[in-house]
Amino acid sequence: VQLQASGGGLVQAGGYLRLSCAASGDTFRKRYTGWFRQAPGKEREFVAAFNWMGGYTYYADSAKGRFTISRASSANTVNLQMNSLRPEDTAVYYCAWGPSVIQSSLASQTAYSYWGQGTLVTVSS
Repeated sequence: VQLQASGGGLVQAGGYLRLSCAASGDTFRKRYTGWFRQAPGKEREFVAAFNWMGGYTYYADSAKGRFTISRASSANTVNLQMNSLRPEDTAVYYCAWGPSVIQSSLASQTAYSYWGQGTLVTVSS
């Protein structure tokens, strides 16, 4: 599975961006697509996840109420709509594909088998 993340950029605080994660290759087995982010000098952290089997969505506390993860109209693509962005949202955002992820581990990086290259989001104050 190959993942292509896009949509990052520079935005002012309070603004919005929409990230996309397009999967190709052996996508028959799908369970979760997750978004993680890594800020400078910090560890990578979970942001949100989408369950392909039931359309369920999960969010980190920092993303709840501001970010929305959803299935896009394009095949095997998941979007992350990010509103009310804050300077602390500045990070490289990575999408991940987890054909074997279970709900109890969806926030864990190690549960995902495939990773995209990352897209940089910069929020200025």
